[in-house]
Amino acid sequence: MNLKYFTRTAAVIAAAVLLLPACKLRQAYTRPDAKTDSLYRAAYTADTTTIANLSWKQMFKDAQLQALIQEGITNNYDLKIAVARIKQADANLRQAKAAFLPTLSVGPQYTRQKVAATQGGNLGFTPENVYAVTGNASWEMDIWGKLSSAKRGSLALLLQSYANQRAVQTKLVADIAINYYNLLAYDKQLAITQQTVANRKEDVETNKALKLANRVNEASVAQSEANRYAAEVTIPDLQSSIRQTENAICVLIGRHPGSVERNVLDAQQIDTTLQIGVPAQLLSNRPDVQQAEYNVRYYFEQINVARAYFYPSLSITAEGGWQSSTVGDLFKSATIFGNVVGNLTQPIFNKGLNKQRLQLAKAQYEENVATFQQTVLDAGREVSDALYSYKAVEDKAVTRKLQLDAWFRSVDYNRELLKNGYVTYTDVLTSEQGYLSAQLSSVNDRLQQLTSLVTLYQSLGGGWK
Repeated sequence: MNLKYFTRTAAVIAAAVLLLPACKLRQAYTRPDAKTDSLYRAAYTADTTTIANLSWKQMFKDAQLQALIQEGITNNYDLKIAVARIKQADANLRQAKAAFLPTLSVGPQYTRQKVAATQGGNLGFTPENVYAVTGNASWEMDIWGKLSSAKRGSLALLLQSYANQRAVQTKLVADIAINYYNLLAYDKQLAITQQTVANRKEDVETNKALKLANRVNEASVAQSEANRYAAEVTIPDLQSSIRQTENAICVLIGRHPGSVERNVLDAQQIDTTLQIGVPAQLLSNRPDVQQAEYNVRYYFEQINVARAYFYPSLSITAEGGWQSSTVGDLFKSATIFGNVVGNLTQPIFNKGLNKQRLQLAKAQYEENVATFQQTVLDAGREVSDALYSYKAVEDKAVTRKLQLDAWFRSVDYNRELLKNGYVTYTDVLTSEQGYLSAQLSSVNDRLQQLTSLVTLYQSLGGGWK
């Protein structure tokens, strides 16, 4: 038989044996199923225009709120942590890429040895000196795609870290805006309460005058005083809430606790059409959904890596340099030596580690697929809740206005009737308490409208573009 032909045929067969399983190993990633049909409850649209594509500067018109958000993006520590994680993931990716390159090390050596005569040594007992400068190189061939899969996994982690940064920024923008609106609401409630206290002080004086005129008794005076104190006692709580909210905003924007420059609640404008796009856009707009999918991709590649451990690894090592018994002759051409070794290692018994590694990777992949699908489902719920909450405020706006007007007239009428002795102060008290409650509820309605808009913007994936 022709030896050259036999060698060539054997090489082809060996290559086929190595490469055919490799084709089966290298499975391409596909996104897991994520059902987005009817994800938004009672909100069906084919329009892909969405407020998520608006920058936060377009979304929030208040210049002071914009300044706070910008300061937060610049100084917030959670964002700085997210950036540091990006750097870590980038370093891991560079390491994964470096695995494709051979390793090389060089170093001098000195050996003092006594070689037996049977191995070519001298017959005496005098040790010999051996001086050497040796270089070593090794390279693992990525036959089964283990290194490639590891690199793709590291890339997925890098992309996941970028998505995490976007998710942190989206939450930061929303948290600053919601706390800002809460602060404005507390300011207005405090102003309403302080005005109410001033009005009730007048009621006390009026009741005292009416008592002197024998139109009311001492009980009415006491009731008017208690009514005043009932409103006044809520002021410290409102002031405490204002202070705590200011502190919360300062932490978000990376400041020490302190006062916060702000506008007023009535100056806030909502001139954005509530366009929510289609549910499928959540997959590309929501950073947490992207983050969950990149985790799926990472563990998918870990399955590929785990499969590769079942197959032989091929590595090539080389060693070379100069070796001499004297330093002076070390770098002469006659002292040069070298060798190249190819090593093919097939795992046979590894205490079940390869099988356990594969089972672990598959289980982690299944876990992250479920997490991804749950994240999409939660995203749809958040959009639906925020949208309904915003519309609920619109639905009760007219009724709330009518209620406020009715209570205002009731207070005005009862005060006049009290002066003329037609009603008792209990009637005035009831109408004043009802009017204050309606005023505070009106502030809460406005706050709900603003915070629902922020929550809708965040739940659609806005705030990072």
